[in-house]
Amino acid sequence: MKKYVVIYHAPRAAMENMPNDPDKMKEGMAQWMAWAKKCGAGMVDLGTPLGGGTRVAASGTGPSKREVVGYSILQAENLEAAKKMLDGHPHLHMPGGCEIEIHESLPLPA
Repeated sequence: MKKYVVIYHAPRAAMENMPNDPDKMKEGMAQWMAWAKKCGAGMVDLGTPLGGGTRVAASGTGPSKREVVGYSILQAENLEAAKKMLDGHPHLHMPGGCEIEIHESLPLPA
């Protein structure tokens, strides 16, 4: 099995429009938990929300220009199987053009 890092992107406007109502937040988390359950043994780490990214480069630091808002780690036989696990993912149904990236976790060179 291969591991895949799933990175969630959302425009700032989408994050600012997230509901503050506890019942709505609970409903949103229920959708995520249902997706995680559907992944079964393929779910390695549900991850957490992320915020306030900082870019670090040889020339210095500054705010991240990518709108990364969270991550998960999945395991699957191949990229196609990992992509299928993301079918119907609740992040893709958020308003504002939310996106998901999948990156294969490669072994370290010997």
